Amino acid sequence: MRSTNRTERVVDTSGRREVWREGLGVAIATSAYGISFGALAVASGLDVWQTCVLSLLMFTGGSQFAFIGVFGAGGMAALPSAIASAALLGVRNVAYGMRMSPTIGPGPLKRTVAAHVTIDESTAVAISQSTPPLRRLGFWITGLGVFIGWNITTLLGALLGDVLGDPKTWGLDAAAAAAFLALLWPRLKQRQAVAVGVAAAVIAAVLTPFIMPGLPVLVAAIVAIVVGWFNWLGCSDHVVGEEEAAA
Repeated sequence: MRSTNRTERVVDTSGRREVWREGLGVAIATSAYGISFGALAVASGLDVWQTCVLSLLMFTGGSQFAFIGVFGAGGMAALPSAIASAALLGVRNVAYGMRMSPTIGPGPLKRTVAAHVTIDESTAVAISQSTPPLRRLGFWITGLGVFIGWNITTLLGALLGDVLGDPKTWGLDAAAAAAFLALLWPRLKQRQAVAVGVAAAVIAAVLTPFIMPGLPVLVAAIVAIVVGWFNWLGCSDHVVGEEEAAA
């Protein structure tokens, strides 16, 4: 009995160490993008403090890049489109919150803090763990780690942007596009996802010269919603998956 308990303690300690390594590794890697965001935000017309407040309050990388991308292109006139684009990308966090709710547990303060750090990375690390305690640990380590690191690097990037000037000189203007591509690429495994991506890109490119900055992104998003709602091409992907499984 003592031997069994000792083995369980060793396994538990090893599992917790692995979660710490995984969570901190993801937090450090993700936080590095904050430098690009800070520099781009300053270049788009925000000052250092506005940039930092945006990261503190919005804190969802994709939405932040979308906001400054649209705002930088259209200025104050594009502010409604920038807010709408950011909100649209942030909707996915609602689904993450529903998935993480049992892991977080009860308590209004705990849930309020958890809602703010429920992002792609914290959710991914949490659901990859084998037991509820490890999932909870992975969620908090990653979520809080990314929050702290992201806001520190945002400040550094904003200060760096003030010093270095135009981020295009350093290639930082490509960071937003690269971040979105990194989010999109792993999802292009089915015919429907590829079709949606191509159709949305074509529509956004065609409309960009003619309508207000930010609106092409929203119109392209409507295309994705319609395709997903009616599941166009989705059935064939399901059949293909079943055939591959049978083979």
